Amino acid sequence: MTNFNAWLTLARVKARNFFTKENGDVNVVSMVILIGVAVLLAIIFKDSITGLLKELLETITGNAKQAVAE
Repeated sequence: MTNFNAWLTLARVKARNFFTKENGDVNVVSMVILIGVAVLLAIIFKDSITGLLKELLETITGNAKQAVAE
């Protein structure tokens, strides 16, 4: 019976730690802030990003057509 009581006490401690410890909350908040900053920067530099992507895709398409033609 003593072994059972030890296991029961251990289970209680583990359950209490699971429900009371708040590890990881800071990570969630920091990830939300980083995502918000990324979205804000994307909105601010939308025109620049769009122009850069168009230019890159045109270059890639031109180089691919050139490679196939040769």
